[in-house]
Amino acid sequence: MHQKAPTLPSAIFSAIQRGNRRYQNPQVEQWHATVASYNVHKCVGADGKFDPERVATVINELDADIIALQEADERFGRRAGLLDLRGLENTAKLVPVFQSDHAHSHGWHGNIILAREGLVSKVRSLKLPGVEPRGALIADLEIKGAKLRIIAAHLGLLRRSRAKQAETLLDAARADEGPTILMGDLNEWRVARRSSLMSLLPHFGPLDVALPSFPSRMPFLALDRILASPQQIISSIEVHDSLLARKASDHLPIKARIDLTPPVHLP
Repeated sequence: MHQKAPTLPSAIFSAIQRGNRRYQNPQVEQWHATVASYNVHKCVGADGKFDPERVATVINELDADIIALQEADERFGRRAGLLDLRGLENTAKLVPVFQSDHAHSHGWHGNIILAREGLVSKVRSLKLPGVEPRGALIADLEIKGAKLRIIAAHLGLLRRSRAKQAETLLDAARADEGPTILMGDLNEWRVARRSSLMSLLPHFGPLDVALPSFPSRMPFLALDRILASPQQIISSIEVHDSLLARKASDHLPIKARIDLTPPVHLP
């Protein structure tokens, strides 16, 4: 009797079988900063309850120096922000690096970048092409003596839109020669040739790392990604899988340790 072959790409299928929640680059030993990405699902948990305080507690668990949040605003109407940013400043020492043009919103198309420390030299919003309204935030920071560009994005549900959006992000990244972190809910689990993110290669990586983060209660799709240019500055990536994180949103957060030693470090 022949066994049915898995329908998922082999990299993702093997990751699910092994229960992978962490990738580590063995060539980098010294870690200096933690970045994270978290789709908070408008603060509605896997149990259907709206609970911003629960989301804030998970953000505190991450202990990140920089974090990109998605779906942190209402989608329609006033598009009001849903989190207590003052509370996050008090507990996690995280503050937003972008001031929205909308009086009630936290960010841009639901995207927020929060940073614990560092000097913000420039922040801009980027409209992404596609059927649905999508956007990204680009922040140039100096953190722990190193210059770092952060691109926080939430890509669309349609594959063709994601491909165009990935090309737009790549053009934005090429405008600067410094190290860049691209992170967010990229809505793409494929790692093979059909992936809508293939245009990011070889500029960004590691694209083939499949760490399932969705759905939070039983994750098997690697929708959330942290990529870098050059990719060698990522020393590890892991999914934050706590009991509370499994309830607070339909996505699990993902975080990475970033090496900021020379030549990344500023003179």
